[in-house]
Amino acid sequence: MKTYRYTPRFVCSQEISFDLEDGKLHHVRFKGGCDGNLKAIGKLVEGKDAASVAGLLKGNDCGGRGTSCADQFARAIEEALKEESCGNPA
Repeated sequence: MKTYRYTPRFVCSQEISFDLEDGKLHHVRFKGGCDGNLKAIGKLVEGKDAASVAGLLKGNDCGGRGTSCADQFARAIEEALKEESCGNPA
């Protein structure tokens, strides 16, 4: 299991971290942001296929910013999956 950390942009959360194992998400954590909603996202995606979650959350908008914590999480997942497929360390 490998842990990834991502610094989101243009949203309230300051860091997103999660583990990936065999393409599945585990231990999703957001630092900052809407605590209850972001904890709920973490619970809902636990053990789910990372690529599917990224596809579902990508493009979600918050307050007309053009992004959201969920969208930033999708971007983080995509980066992690790209690293995994290239065999590059995080």
